[in-house]
Amino acid sequence: MTLLAVDNVVKEYTRGAFRRQVTFRLEAAFRVDQPEIVGVMGPNGSGKTTLFELITGSNEPTSGRVLCMGQDIHGVKARERDRLAIHYHQSYQVRRFRRRKPDFLLEAANCDYPMVHLFDEPQFNAQDGYIGFMLEFFRRLRGEGRVVFVCLHPTERYHLDILREVCERFIFVERGKIALFPGYAAALADARVAAYLGEGARA
Repeated sequence: MTLLAVDNVVKEYTRGAFRRQVTFRLEAAFRVDQPEIVGVMGPNGSGKTTLFELITGSNEPTSGRVLCMGQDIHGVKARERDRLAIHYHQSYQVRRFRRRKPDFLLEAANCDYPMVHLFDEPQFNAQDGYIGFMLEFFRRLRGEGRVVFVCLHPTERYHLDILREVCERFIFVERGKIALFPGYAAALADARVAAYLGEGARA
């Protein structure tokens, strides 16, 4: 079974009461068929957090669907969606979301423990072995058959080292579009990724 399928998902933000104008549009389509650690990169405002929110069901897509363990995440009871996919933002607090339908109209999650773990700009303490502890945690989740997304900005050199060491493939998000790469070298060969990461990325 495919663990996660982002099935032609589109999210549009608009403004204007009578003449709706699209102010931002995110388009994403990919699947994860086996346990892995995926690195997510891209400039601020490119749509990375929106992508994570769509995967966890805390944001409704304009079109398309997200399937986790074969279930449409947006059709699962709100209080049980984190049994399928869970979003940790920055200092590891879990993202909350608004309920649009009462839970009695939705189906139960078919998992008791999240299959997909999304770490959105996690804070790494460079002291006292904390980075090694977190990398081991990511690998342990993968070893248990889970999918792990790690989103980092290259504000420190060790952020690149983390992505290069632990991630098996990469998603680059820019202006609401995503690009998929099978590894760090393939990502760095793309001119857009190289420009984003800067000169230190090849060292």
